[in-house]
Amino acid sequence: MAYKSIAMLLICGTAVVAHAQDDLAKRASWTQPSAAEVKSQTLTWIESQNVDEATQQEIDARWSDEALSKTGDSLLEQVAVTLAFVDPEIRPIVELCRGVAPHRLSLPVEVLFDESRDAFERNNLRLYYGQWLSQHAFYDEALEQLDGLTHDDVVDPASLLFHQSVVHHRLLNKDGCLISLNLLLENEKDIPRRYLSVAKLMEADIKPLEKDSLDEVSRLMDDIQRRLNFGRAGTRVRDEEEDVITKLDKMIEDLEKKRQQAQQASGTANGTLQPSKPAEDSNAMGGTGPGNVDQKRLKNEATWGNLPPKERQEALQQISKDLPAHFRDVIEEYFRKLARDGGN
Repeated sequence: MAYKSIAMLLICGTAVVAHAQDDLAKRASWTQPSAAEVKSQTLTWIESQNVDEATQQEIDARWSDEALSKTGDSLLEQVAVTLAFVDPEIRPIVELCRGVAPHRLSLPVEVLFDESRDAFERNNLRLYYGQWLSQHAFYDEALEQLDGLTHDDVVDPASLLFHQSVVHHRLLNKDGCLISLNLLLENEKDIPRRYLSVAKLMEADIKPLEKDSLDEVSRLMDDIQRRLNFGRAGTRVRDEEEDVITKLDKMIEDLEKKRQQAQQASGTANGTLQPSKPAEDSNAMGGTGPGNVDQKRLKNEATWGNLPPKERQEALQQISKDLPAHFRDVIEEYFRKLARDGGN
């Protein structure tokens, strides 16, 4: 009887786990279309284009069961190539993304938002082109293409959600990144392994990001460098540079206040005040001391930027000694900013 009871418990437990897994799968808000479904959508679009007989025969050969791609990103490329075969106006975009044409300064990207074209063509081409832009670090342009698309609009929702996550991550849009990642990770078993690995890394990387932190400043500096590498030095870059300087000013001010408070607390505890500023009026102050005053000359902020090289190096080492190594560049830029402002 005991063995039968244990067996029944194991069977029931297995059934409960299987039921729970089924429920989890049902909660996913999207699914990856099968190759047959993508083929059906593509051929339906072909029918609406009124192609000639020779074109139709070529399409049938490209979408035969033997030639059918199996994975989502390969299916997306097969769709894009078919769209370009039928619609020559969008061919330069597809050829660029496939690497069979050089990068052009001007592409007919306006057709990707042309409402007169079928949504199937527009949406999947926006994903195909946006994916290429994301892979080549054109994150602002990629966001323009991918923003507004949903997993129901395209034949490869996994690639859409992944590249939306990448773009938001690189542009420091924490909320947008986490929303796309959460959707992507609903179907962990169905997405490519490379997407899964990178998605989890992005999630772990961006969750701790706090506004006005040194981490955010470092990422802003990286974004500025990326834009400068593309030869961009316009308003967006200048605004980000000013934002970095403003955030650093605030951090240094906060650190100085904490240092002063710590000194005052230490002086009070030892019965000796170490004043950070002269007393107001003639109030009696607590603590004892010899009464000697450190005669310091006040210096404006420009002087700090123009310190002799040896003194500036010592100050830089003192400020950055407890910070990660890559913040040294940020602090050096801060000194240069002070020097420039002082020279104006």
